[in-house]
Amino acid sequence: MIHARKLSRTFTRKRGKERVDAVRGLDLDVEAGTLLAFLGPNGAGKSTTLRMLTTLLPPTSGTATVAGCDIARDPDGVRRRIGYVGQKNSASDHHRVRDELVAQGRAYGMTRARAGERADALLDRLDLQELANRTPTTLSGGQRRRVDIALGLVHAPELLFLDEPSTGLDPHSRAEVWNFILRLREESGMTLFLTTHYLEEADSMAERVVIVDRGRTIADGTADELKSELAGDRIDLGLRDAADAERARGVAARFSSEAAAAPDPSPAPAEPADTTVRIPVPNADTALPELLAAMEGAGIKVATARGVRPTLDDVFLALTGRSLTEEEPTE
Repeated sequence: MIHARKLSRTFTRKRGKERVDAVRGLDLDVEAGTLLAFLGPNGAGKSTTLRMLTTLLPPTSGTATVAGCDIARDPDGVRRRIGYVGQKNSASDHHRVRDELVAQGRAYGMTRARAGERADALLDRLDLQELANRTPTTLSGGQRRRVDIALGLVHAPELLFLDEPSTGLDPHSRAEVWNFILRLREESGMTLFLTTHYLEEADSMAERVVIVDRGRTIADGTADELKSELAGDRIDLGLRDAADAERARGVAARFSSEAAAAPDPSPAPAEPADTTVRIPVPNADTALPELLAAMEGAGIKVATARGVRPTLDDVFLALTGRSLTEEEPTE
C-alpha cells in the first residue's frame, strides 16, 4: 500500500541559507489493511512525510509509491486513491455540512445525484444526520472532526491519512472520534495512517507503531514489541526509611543479570530521604515475587511494591535520551 525508499526532503530556512533536512532517507513499507501510528516529537519529520506521501510536497530525493501510484510520476493517481484529513478543520465555516460533502463529491467527478447519495450515506454512517443543515461553526469539536473525516471519505479511498485527528478535543470528543475510526477500520478494512501526540492512543489502538526522530525511522513494530525490546518493565519498591532503601538497592543490583547490567537501578541519584527503589526487569509480573523473596531473605521489610509497564515515551527515552514530548525545531 505504501512503499518508500530513501525518501528525503530538505528545506532552506527563510533567514540565511541554512539547509535543514526535515526527512532524511526514510524507508517505509505499509501493508494494506494496517492501522499504523506514525510518532515522533515536534520537528521529527512526521508532517513533512505525510505531505510527501499525499503529494502535497515533492521530495528532494528518493521514491515512494502510494496505493500503487508513484507520488512523483502519478500524483493524480495517488489523490484518487487516498483520503487526507489534516490537522486543521477542512469544512468551510459558512456552508452547511451536507452541502460541503456534496461539493467534495462533485470535485471528484461525481454527478450531483451520486454526490448527494454519497453525502447521505456518510451522514448516516458517522451519525451526522441531525447536523446536515448546520454550519461547522455551530458544531462541537468532536462533531466538526467527524465532518472532516467524512470529507476525506467522500470518494471511498483505499487509504486514509489522519494527521493528529484528536488533537485539541476534550476527552469525550476524542473517544467519539476514535470510536468512529475503529468502526471504520472494522467495517471496511481500510488502511489507516495516522499521527498523534497522545501516546496512549497509539499504544492501545494501533497495530503497528513507527517512531521517527530527526527525519529518520528509529523504531518499528507493535507497541508491545517496542516496549518489551527497547524499554522493559520496572518494579517500584517503597521502603520504610532511607537505610532500608539503600540496602534494597544492593539486593536489586544482585537480583538478576538484567538488573545487574543496568548502570543504576534507580533512574536518578538517591536523595537522603528517598525511600523508593526503581528496578528495571525483563518482566515485572514474574520478577516481583522473586524480588520480594530476595528482600525478605535479606531482612528488608518492603512497605509497597508494584510492577510498572513501560510506555512508548519510555521507548523513545531509551533510544534517544529524551522524551517524545520535548520539542524540536519546527519542521
